[in-house]
Amino acid sequence: MTLARKKLISLDDTPYYHCVCRCVRRAFLWGTDHFTGRDYSHRKQWVVDRLKELQAIFAIDICAYAVMSNHYHVVLHVDQDRAKQWSSEEVIERWTKLFSLPVLVERYIRGQAASQAETDKAQAIIAQWRKRLHDISWFMRALNENLARRANQEDHCKGRFWEGRFKSQALLDEAGLVTCMAYVDLNPVRAGMAKTPETSDFTSVQARIRALKRSNANPPVNLRRFRSHRQDDTAIPFYLTDYLELVDWTGRAVRPDKRGSIADACPRILERLNIDPDHWLSYMQPQGNVFHHAIGRARQLQNYALSLGQLWLQGLGPSQRLFN
Repeated sequence: MTLARKKLISLDDTPYYHCVCRCVRRAFLWGTDHFTGRDYSHRKQWVVDRLKELQAIFAIDICAYAVMSNHYHVVLHVDQDRAKQWSSEEVIERWTKLFSLPVLVERYIRGQAASQAETDKAQAIIAQWRKRLHDISWFMRALNENLARRANQEDHCKGRFWEGRFKSQALLDEAGLVTCMAYVDLNPVRAGMAKTPETSDFTSVQARIRALKRSNANPPVNLRRFRSHRQDDTAIPFYLTDYLELVDWTGRAVRPDKRGSIADACPRILERLNIDPDHWLSYMQPQGNVFHHAIGRARQLQNYALSLGQLWLQGLGPSQRLFN
């Protein structure tokens, strides 16, 4: 059943979301298009560059991303408390990096508002901008419209570039978050485009590994950091070393010659989060994402369904099998 976007994104339930957007007809307009024979791989860098630009404007952090040949994934964290702390001047400065400034607000900034009604209207507009600067739909709009215009301009054509609006999944707990982030980071490995996470171009896991090797290197995207100590509540709720160990182990285990097999040294993070290794690897295979609107433990899915006014959500069975 289709649900309205405003229902699917509920910051009262979780600040973490997984978004996916595909090219029209799923054509390989980010890679080598088999129909035309043209190579569009240079466009993948457009996505990374735009993500970095938008992350510096919105109160939205990038947790993970992967740019494929006909679609891209991004895992986002919405920091609405940060947006609430911005002054009106900072909100205006951020907004005008993307959009033009209305005459009414321009007069308000200069102290030239003609009446109290104009002042109230300008303040209402700024308040609306503040909300939009931590709104995933506006973030994705600023991302996709820019990319579509650039691609159409390069191809000297008009029309739709994306097959539709982006799809989103709510990541309801740390088990759902780590599952989705690993799924995103391992996209090139599962697709046979890379053999290891560190050779997976245009992914967040490659960027994190390179940053570890060269501490002074500027990352392609300012990624949300992982936890550095036990009481750190302002970061992704697990340690980077554990996550990289998990991704590396999973990447080795999902090779075609080891489909479904379990390595002896199962990463401890799976044990701490009570994730079943067999079902974890099944989920990480191509077409393994059996969840729909949300990913998380069964109880979290049930609570999220109730908050949406639904009796249930697709994925309860897989959730019970994956998250013991």
